[in-house]
Amino acid sequence: MLYRLLADLTAGAHFLFVGYVVFGGFLAWRWPRTIWPHLAAFAWGFSTILFGFECPLTNLENWARHRAGDPGLPSTGFIAHYITGVLYPSGAVDLVRVLVAVCVLISWAGLAVRGRRAVRA
Repeated sequence: MLYRLLADLTAGAHFLFVGYVVFGGFLAWRWPRTIWPHLAAFAWGFSTILFGFECPLTNLENWARHRAGDPGLPSTGFIAHYITGVLYPSGAVDLVRVLVAVCVLISWAGLAVRGRRAVRA
C-alpha cells in the first residue's frame, strides 16, 4: 500500500514538473526570480528528449510500482504512457513538442518585455 501511494505521488509530482516546464515561464512574469528554476527544469526536460537522459522520477515510480507488485511504466516512459495518446494523438508528438517550445519561448519573450518596461518606469 505504501509503495503504491509513493508511486502515485511520484506520478503526480511528474505531472507537476511537466506542467512547470511548459508553463513555468509565465509564473516568472509575476515572480521574476522563478525564471532560474524554470530554466533548469526546461534544460532538464529538453535534455531528456534531446539526449535521452533517464528521468529520476520515472525510475522512482517504476521502483515503487515494482515493490507494490504492479507493472512499471513501459520503456517509452512517463510522457508516452500517461500523456501521449491521452491528451493528444500519438501521431502529433512532433507538433506537440514544437508547441511546447513555442509556449516556453513566448513566456520568456514576455518576461523580457515586462523586464524592459519595468526598467524604463
